[in-house]
Amino acid sequence: MTARYRDRGRGRAHAREKQERGWGRGTGLRSVAGQVFALEALIALLVIAVAAFATFHQERRDTERDARIRSLAVAEAFAHAPGIDTALTSPNPTAQLQDRAEATRRATGVDFIAVLSPSGVRYTDSQPELIGKKATGDLSRATVDGESYTELFRGAPNDAVRAVVPVVDEKGKIVGLVSSGIEVESIAHSVQDRLPLLLGAAGGALVAAVGGAALVSRRLRRQTHGLGPAEMTRMKEHHEAVLHAVREGVLIVGADHRLLLANDEARRLLGLSAEAERLPVSELGLDPRTVELLESGRSATDEVHRAGDRLLAVSVRPTLPDGGSGSVMTMRDTTELAAVTGRAAVARGRLQLLYEAGVRIGTTLEVVRTAEELAEVAVPRFADFATVELLEPVLRGEEPPAAAAASTEMRRTALSGLRPDQPLQPVGDTVHFHVRSTPMAKALYAGHAVVEPELAAAEGWRAQDPEGAAQALAYGMHSLLTVPLLARGVVLGMANFWRADTPEPFGEDDLSFAEELAARAAVAIDNARRFTREHAMAVTLQRSLLPRVLPDQSAVEVAYRYLPAKAGVGGDWFDVIPLPGARVALVVGDVVGHGLHAAATMGRLRTAVHNFSTLDVPPDELLGHLDELTGRIEDGDGEGTGGEVRRRDEGITGATCLYAIYDPASGLCTVASAGHPGPALVAPDGRVEFPELSPGLPLGLGLGDVPFESTELWLPEGSKLVLFTDGLLEDPGRDLDAGLGLLRTTLARPGRSPEETCADVLATLLTPTQRDDIALLVAETRLLARDRIAEWEVPRDPSAVSPVRNAAAAKLSEWGLDGLAFTAELILSELITNAVRYGADPVRVRLLHDRTLICEVSDGSSTSPHLRHAATTDEGGRGLYLVAQYAERWGTRYARRGKTIWAELRVGADGSEPTPMAVPDLDALEDLAW
Repeated sequence: MTARYRDRGRGRAHAREKQERGWGRGTGLRSVAGQVFALEALIALLVIAVAAFATFHQERRDTERDARIRSLAVAEAFAHAPGIDTALTSPNPTAQLQDRAEATRRATGVDFIAVLSPSGVRYTDSQPELIGKKATGDLSRATVDGESYTELFRGAPNDAVRAVVPVVDEKGKIVGLVSSGIEVESIAHSVQDRLPLLLGAAGGALVAAVGGAALVSRRLRRQTHGLGPAEMTRMKEHHEAVLHAVREGVLIVGADHRLLLANDEARRLLGLSAEAERLPVSELGLDPRTVELLESGRSATDEVHRAGDRLLAVSVRPTLPDGGSGSVMTMRDTTELAAVTGRAAVARGRLQLLYEAGVRIGTTLEVVRTAEELAEVAVPRFADFATVELLEPVLRGEEPPAAAAASTEMRRTALSGLRPDQPLQPVGDTVHFHVRSTPMAKALYAGHAVVEPELAAAEGWRAQDPEGAAQALAYGMHSLLTVPLLARGVVLGMANFWRADTPEPFGEDDLSFAEELAARAAVAIDNARRFTREHAMAVTLQRSLLPRVLPDQSAVEVAYRYLPAKAGVGGDWFDVIPLPGARVALVVGDVVGHGLHAAATMGRLRTAVHNFSTLDVPPDELLGHLDELTGRIEDGDGEGTGGEVRRRDEGITGATCLYAIYDPASGLCTVASAGHPGPALVAPDGRVEFPELSPGLPLGLGLGDVPFESTELWLPEGSKLVLFTDGLLEDPGRDLDAGLGLLRTTLARPGRSPEETCADVLATLLTPTQRDDIALLVAETRLLARDRIAEWEVPRDPSAVSPVRNAAAAKLSEWGLDGLAFTAELILSELITNAVRYGADPVRVRLLHDRTLICEVSDGSSTSPHLRHAATTDEGGRGLYLVAQYAERWGTRYARRGKTIWAELRVGADGSEPTPMAVPDLDALEDLAW
């Protein structure tokens, strides 16, 4: 029993001795782990020492900087305190300032505050024995330059950081100095107080760093098994020799799916470069199946994978039995599978071609281009020649017929081939499939692909067009595969694939590929067809909503351009609206978005602008009405039938508008903007300006409380006002400033008509990548000749009506409008009489001889007249009725103060009275009431 226990004791001691020997070998400086530990500990010690030294000196600098700031603040506050300048000029400054200075020193914590005379003699000091003595140091910066400053002073009585601030009286004269500071000894004590904390932190950091180095060394010891550098180098050399000597490819992949190692055979089989290591396996150019196998982490044995033109037998195992740490793949070339290699290459090529077809077909929303892409993809990797025929309705964007019998006549849309001298019908010809036994007709009626391996034996194909068939056979066409283009079960067209140079005919294996290729192309063609139809509808709708013919007016000469976006029409619009008084309104606007909804929204806004323009209000008021209406439309459209909330993008939010009114009688142009870019103004000499406008907010944002603002511009005759939408300036290749610069340069060409200006602007700024609508309006201003304007001031006296009426008749005679004299006098009598009786000063009369004769009577009252019909027994009430009967048009417009009642008479009328109504003499009409 004793012997057994003795043996057990010896066994434990032997094991303990082996463990200690192993630990000593693993942690000694000869091992990799020991060397790493020593190096990390040394680095940590150096870093911490440097950090502690830098922190100590930084603390000292920070303390000194704080002392400077505090000293200067105390000196500044004391020097600018009330009564300091008065005390300094008193007979005994020391008596008034000593206690005050000491109280301030104790309150602020500085070591001293001294008040000095301009010559440097101390009036006060924290050491009373120094009072009356002159302060040392150079004080000229304060006494001569009047500068406040801080300095590190060394001298009697103590070294200190001190601040010197001059005291200036009300006349700007320096009457004394204030010096405050903190002694250097106090600063040193403050830094030393923090030294234990700094040393403690450094010691703690050193302990943590050494402990971390010990943990790293322990982990490294386990991984290297305590080996030294020489032993590890020798093991690596043996490993490399064995790994690269074997004739079997080996790949080692880490847990992060990156290549860790590949031997020479693996590099040769897989075509890997020397830089392939550490790359993800997905970037090595391997077959997708091989990549999937390596990334999945599963085991495999002798799986066949493709690598270039080789087929490899691949086996995969995890690097550790429990997995999760990477995998090892071994591979060998299998020459016995050469026959399978050819079929796999064909299948892989077809899959690759289908992938390319998905990328290359349908890059645009154009039907013809999509058909061309289908033909280009198929040649030469699948066929030697390819043709695509589409139904006429499909080319126009219309819905194709549902009956198969209506699909036997198509238009050749695309043709691609190896050589240009092919015998097939050219693009644009009509292709017929009337013979039911032709491969094309069979495919149409069957709804799937049909292959004709030997064209020479295809009786139906030869009977359809004997002459064309003979030319094709003579050319070398020997095989045909035809497939219908079907979308939603409806035939869109046909795709025909021909072989002439390729000796192998089409076979049954090619049918599924051709149908897959045609199915993808048919979807793209149908999408393009739908887009073509919707685009045509949107363009038609928008053009119907835009002005077709500009109205006749004399104020401006107008030219315009409108270009819809290539991706679809948008909501840009423009308008020219004649206004009373020979004036004209110029409008341009933009609705955010594209498509039918944007075009319809544009029409609603344009109609609203027309309606509001009849109110004849200033531009800012009109935009306010338009914004309010837009908000009501939003609220009304927010709820659909049945309480369903409509989509937000169906609202009008995001519309902008620019509204300008030009008066040719004065040359005044009033402009207001609702979030729209401002106009360009071109002077007659070619000088271009972009006037500053208050841009306002876009319409429909629900911010109607923010008012719009108008800007007034005086335009000389011959000026050009250029209105545009932001699509003119936007381009991916340039910024907005560059677009404005191009526009400025283009407009700065004198002597150009509005039509020429429009052409110049589009030629310069229009790009092939236009993505937004463009609306451009160029208006060249005209001024009404001064001899065609007549104005009179009218006193508030009924007797003043007759002289003004007579003067107006004389002016009409001068203008050669005697035929309108009676009618004009009648209208003026009624309007002036009403203004004199019921209006307010000033009363003015103006006649404008333009396309029409315009009679205007203005007064300072805002009372609006109303048309009413007087009874037979009424003595008055017929005045405005008579004006409405004799005038071509009449109305009222309001200014900031007062109103103007206007009436237009057609020039050339004979001015005869209406027969149904008896009109008294003009003097009697002055007594009629409205």
